[in-house]
Amino acid sequence: MTKPKVLISDKMDPNAARIFTEMGCDVDVITGETPEQLIARIGQYDGLAIRSSTKVTPAILDAATNLKVIGRAGIGVDNVDIPYASSKGVVVMNTPFGNSITTAEHAIAMMFALARQIPEANTQTQAGLWPKNGFMGVEVTGKTLGLIGAGNIGSIVAARAQGLRMKVVAYDPFLTPERAIEMGVEKADLDTLLGKADFITLHTPLTNETRNILSRENLAKAKKGVRIINCARGGLIDEAALKDALDSGQVAGAALDVFETEPAKDSPLFGTPNFICTPHLGASTTEAQVNVALQVAEQMADYLVNGGVTNALNMPSLSAEEAPKLRPYMALAEKLGSLVGQLTTGAIPRISIHTEGAAAELNSKPIIAAVLAGFLRTQSDTVNMVNAPFLAKERGMEVRDVKTEKTGDYHTLVRVSVKTTDGERSVAGTLFSNAEPRLVELFGIKVEAELTGDMVYVVNEDAPGFIGRIGTLLGENAINIGTFNLGRRNAGGEAVLLLSVDSPVPAAVVDQARSLPGVKRVKALKFA
Repeated sequence: MTKPKVLISDKMDPNAARIFTEMGCDVDVITGETPEQLIARIGQYDGLAIRSSTKVTPAILDAATNLKVIGRAGIGVDNVDIPYASSKGVVVMNTPFGNSITTAEHAIAMMFALARQIPEANTQTQAGLWPKNGFMGVEVTGKTLGLIGAGNIGSIVAARAQGLRMKVVAYDPFLTPERAIEMGVEKADLDTLLGKADFITLHTPLTNETRNILSRENLAKAKKGVRIINCARGGLIDEAALKDALDSGQVAGAALDVFETEPAKDSPLFGTPNFICTPHLGASTTEAQVNVALQVAEQMADYLVNGGVTNALNMPSLSAEEAPKLRPYMALAEKLGSLVGQLTTGAIPRISIHTEGAAAELNSKPIIAAVLAGFLRTQSDTVNMVNAPFLAKERGMEVRDVKTEKTGDYHTLVRVSVKTTDGERSVAGTLFSNAEPRLVELFGIKVEAELTGDMVYVVNEDAPGFIGRIGTLLGENAINIGTFNLGRRNAGGEAVLLLSVDSPVPAAVVDQARSLPGVKRVKALKFA
C-alpha cells in the first residue's frame, strides 16, 4: 500500500515531521517557496501542513489534484480559501486550543508593559539617558480589567488577572450568569464595562458584530485614562480613532499585537506616544509552536492513515457506517442552529435538541454537535463539529438531548429550542425525500423554507400591501428575490417572511425595511 505523502510548507517544529513518519506517512519539508513553485509541486501530495505564511488560494487548490487534507498549525485559517477547499473535497483542520495559554500570557505581558512604560524606558536607558524621573507607572493591583470576550483565552486572562488581585468585568453576549460566577467575574454590558475598566483586553473573534467594537463612539464612553490591549484580531479597534484618543489623553496607553492590515507597514498609530506593539506574537512561544505542530501532524496523519477526523472546519466527525444516514440530518441541524444563533441575542443558558420519528432512531451526538456548531459559529471563527460541545460547556450552556420515537405531522423532525430572556423559542425542520433540509416552523409559526445563501427575515403585522412594499424596497436597491416564504399566526396577526436573495442585503437597506409600516423586526441572514 502506498504511503500518504505530506508536504510541510512553513517552518514548523521538526517533531511534526517525525510524527508523520511514525504514523505511516512520507513527508517532505520544503519551506519558503513562491506560489508558483508550490503550484508546480503540490499535485503529488495528499496532505499540506502549514502555518500562516503559505496562502492556499484557488490556484493552488486547482493544482492540488491529490490533496485530501490541509492542516493549519494554529487557530486562524484566513490564509486558506475554505469554501473553495470544500468544493474540491479537501478537509481543512486547525488546532484551536494549542495557543490559548501563550496568547493569554502575551496579553498580560502587554498589560504590564503599558502599566510601567517598559519599552520606552528601555530605549532611553540604553541610549544612556537614565530617565529615572521621566516615567511614572501605575499598579495593576486593585485595578479593574475589562474583558471583551470570555471564551477559552479570555477565561485564562481572567484567572491570571485575579491572581494579580485585579477585579474582572466581562462583556460577552454568550456568557451565562452561572459561568460568570464560576469564573469569578462580573458580567456586564459593554457600556458598563467601558465605564468601569482601568484596563481593557480583547479576546473575541472578528465578526460583523465585533468589527470596530472599540469604535470612536465607544472609546469616548470609556473611563478616561484607560489602557487597551488587543492580542485577538485586527479590526476589533478603530485604529484612527484610537490614535486620536491617545493624543487627547482619553486613552492613556494602548498595546496591539494585531492590526487591521498585516503586515502593518504604515499604521496611523506608529510613533504615537504611549503606544506599543508587537508583530502578531501572541502564539510565538516555544511551547505553543511545539504543541500546535505536534497536534496538526497527529490530526492529519490520523485522517490520512485511519480516516479519523479531528478539528475539521469543513467536515463533521463521522464513522464510515454512520455517514450516509447522518449527513443530511447534520446539514439540517447546522442550519437550524445557525438560524437560532442569528435570530437570538444575549446569553443562552439552555439549548435543547429534540428529535422525532426517524431522526430519534439515529446517533444524536453528531446532530447535537451540528446544531451547536451552527449556533456558535455566528460568534466564533474557530468553531467546528468537534469543539462546539466543549465551547458550549465552557460558556455555561446546558445542552439537552430529547428523543420522541413517535411521529407527528412529519415522519422525521429536528427541533432546536433555546431559553432566552423572552422565554423558550424554537425552530423545527425536516428532510424532504430523506435528503433535502427544510425549515417547517419558526418561533411557533408554520413556514416552509430552504435555508440557503443570503436571506432576509421579517416579522410584521399581517396587513394588505406589505409584500408589495418589501418587494419594491428590495427592487429599488437592485436586490433580486429568489424565493418567498410566508407564515402567520392568524389572519391579521403576526406574520413572518423569509426571503432568499441573490446578494447580501446592506445594513442601510435593512434599516429602510425596519421603517416600513407594520414591521416589527428585520434581520439579514447568511447560510452556507
